[in-house]
Amino acid sequence: MQVPVYNTSGETVQEIELDDHVFGVPFNKAVVHQVMVRQLANARQGTASTKTRSMVTGSSRKLFRQKGTGWARAGSIKSPLRRGGGITFGAHPRNYRQAIPKKMRRLALRCVLSAKVNDRELVLVEDFNLDKPRTKQMADILTALGLDSSTLIVTAGVADNVVKSARNLPRVKTTLADLLNVVDLLAYKKLLMTVAAARRVEELWGGSDASLRSVAASADN
Repeated sequence: MQVPVYNTSGETVQEIELDDHVFGVPFNKAVVHQVMVRQLANARQGTASTKTRSMVTGSSRKLFRQKGTGWARAGSIKSPLRRGGGITFGAHPRNYRQAIPKKMRRLALRCVLSAKVNDRELVLVEDFNLDKPRTKQMADILTALGLDSSTLIVTAGVADNVVKSARNLPRVKTTLADLLNVVDLLAYKKLLMTVAAARRVEELWGGSDASLRSVAASADN
């Protein structure tokens, strides 16, 4: 497919052909959902911890006699019913990590990238050409390109001036093409990529139609 390429002033300078194996894949909701859940689960630390009544420090003697006081029966100061006692069904350290096939992860990424193209939420720019970090200059570039909503900026390699110029802008995030992931793509409305970043994405996740169809069929079943 042909996609226009803009300069930092918002003018169309050329059109380039994008790989349909990456940017022209039918959307598979099931695969995208599984990959998103897996990534969010793997980001959890799982370090939350509470004490049960057996872990709480305190005497185990009976607080008062069983009958004759008019109070409810109580056997321990460590009871979950008392202040400072143990926690019933509290959280304990656990591992939330999930495994998922590599082909499914790649297919999900292709699906979201293709959806960005179909919804006209992908904008390609030649290069940013920032001599030094300037937040105002980056804001002017985004305005010229018509990016007035949340935007994910993707570069092919490390671009310190781009990162420093965009980090103070609200609803804007920068990342590398090698670190592109489903959660970031879904979290931001617009996707701004340099031409070099788009080519890097094609290099990383390009594949055959047969492999994509087989994974999509298995996910639907």
